[in-house]
Amino acid sequence: MTAMVPFFVQIKCKLGQSYTVANALAEAEIASEIYSTAGHYDLLVKFYVDKDTDIGHFINEKVQVLPGIQDTLTIITFKAFGAS
Repeated sequence: MTAMVPFFVQIKCKLGQSYTVANALAEAEIASEIYSTAGHYDLLVKFYVDKDTDIGHFINEKVQVLPGIQDTLTIITFKAFGAS
């Protein structure tokens, strides 16, 4: 089994497009979890990719191309804390 790497993307949507973008992400089946948020960004999305996948290319080619996205902020994580 190949190791998977988690990362998060905050997405700022064009006005009135949050639900459209969230639905497009869900239909594309590329996101593990999709949350609506308050603040500077509209969505927080968790992704898993193979450890050999270039995250920058993944975001550029699979996420930022979806209609209704205005901006993204990628968060790379190092360690998950809690019960194992």
